[in-house]
Amino acid sequence: MRINRGIKDLAFAALTAAGAFSIVVFVVGIVAVLVGNSAEAIRTFGPGFIVSDVWDPAHQKFGAAASLYGSFITATLALLMAVPVSLGIAIFVTEIAPGFLRGPFGSAIELLAAIPSIIYGMWGLFTLAPIMSQIIEPALQQSIGSFPIVGALFSGATRGVDLFTASVILSIMITPFVASIARDAFLLTPPEVKESAYAVGATQWEVVRDVVVPYSKFGVFGGVVIALGRALGETMAVAFVLGNKHWITLSLFEAASTITVTLANEFNEADSDLYLSSLFFLALLLFAFSFLTLAAARLLISRSRQRRGEK
Repeated sequence: MRINRGIKDLAFAALTAAGAFSIVVFVVGIVAVLVGNSAEAIRTFGPGFIVSDVWDPAHQKFGAAASLYGSFITATLALLMAVPVSLGIAIFVTEIAPGFLRGPFGSAIELLAAIPSIIYGMWGLFTLAPIMSQIIEPALQQSIGSFPIVGALFSGATRGVDLFTASVILSIMITPFVASIARDAFLLTPPEVKESAYAVGATQWEVVRDVVVPYSKFGVFGGVVIALGRALGETMAVAFVLGNKHWITLSLFEAASTITVTLANEFNEADSDLYLSSLFFLALLLFAFSFLTLAAARLLISRSRQRRGEK
């Protein structure tokens, strides 16, 4: 009996270890493919590929700066718009809404995350873009566009197919991820701790601010990092409303490009080895950027826990 139990434990450990190591092999395989196929572009352009904003297939000159800039701006704006809304949703569902509403709201959040990205893209192009070009962007331009420095962000023609509309689409797409993870993190707060706060006279706002949010902040931060990864990697929805223009522009009302949109739009058009290799180089940069972002987030969480004396 004891021997059989040992064999079962060993088999169970081997099975789980195989699953864990398969992830490592999968990641290493992806990196090997990206590095191997981008070798020609790496040899030709070197580090200058990252800082160059030239993308001229006719003259075989390629640079990643414009696509990197578009990816950074859209992902950052999407997070700025999505995180406050997501935290508000999570707080309402866990702390304020009556019990009979929490289930439907939770299901609605999860269903929003399950909608395919191409649906978001089609809705963005045919519904959101006209609203942005005719109502929202002109209103922003009239109210903020005359301000010094900040006004430059809202200059130019309002077409609705631009960085700002793409950021709005991304923020809608990542809101369910942040909200659902924040909701689960808030629910992990021990009820005894919250009841103790109420017992000493704290208001609901003070309990949320001083108890719930501090207790679950690492979980919420993890959700934000996952949402950032989703925003950086999103392709189809952004491709519908971004315009795919390779340049660096200060105005949010101008068309632009991201790494994923460039890959999706131009992979079938690559008619030379250097062109194709440059696209793989772009994909390698996106992979490295995402990896470094996640690593930095893990390091930040680890150091915060060490300062608090947690393992």
